Amino acid sequence: MNKENRKNHKKHQERPLLAFENREFLLSEEARPIRILSEYLYPLKRFNDFGITDTIIFYGSARIPSPEEADKYKNSKIVELVKYYEEARELAKRITLWSKNVAIKHKRRFIICSGGGPGIMEASNRGAHDADGISIGLNIELPKEQFPNPYITHELNFDFHYFFTRKFWFLYYARVLIAFPGGYGTLDELFETLTLQQTKKYKKYSTRFSLWKIILGKIN
Repeated sequence: MNKENRKNHKKHQERPLLAFENREFLLSEEARPIRILSEYLYPLKRFNDFGITDTIIFYGSARIPSPEEADKYKNSKIVELVKYYEEARELAKRITLWSKNVAIKHKRRFIICSGGGPGIMEASNRGAHDADGISIGLNIELPKEQFPNPYITHELNFDFHYFFTRKFWFLYYARVLIAFPGGYGTLDELFETLTLQQTKKYKKYSTRFSLWKIILGKIN
């Protein structure tokens, strides 16, 4: 290559992307640790920005319809569970009102947190919304795409790729865990928490089984 060609070559050489700007790299197998760390640091920053230190977790089925949608399922047994949607909504509303009017006087604030999707998750976020409170949604990418429900506070609406980082944030600030009837996902979340308690890896709250007697009976 002669001097003139080398000069033109340098003239047209573009600066490469910085590593953190390179989407192809960030989505590669080698960058998986960075993606995992991002699902820890990004929610952490948001929670710090909003002063989140205490959460009330709602677990439950994504398939239980709201009363407004019950007519669509009139030929299905799932419509019999609509009452749990209403109960979750009312409970989340009462907790939020209590937090705003009572707990705040003791410099504590308890924020409703759900898995971010429909069903019981939507009901809990909706209850907090009814009480003019903020709430958290920890959504997850699934093969059948799960969209965030419209009642989550926009700045506290998260979408996770990894189940274990999502589960971490469910429990990290949790002070109470409320489990409504649900399927495999709800059972997984509940029994993982119980396992952490049994092995003394997690000691933040005691366990009550009142809503789960029917489900546990069916398993037995």
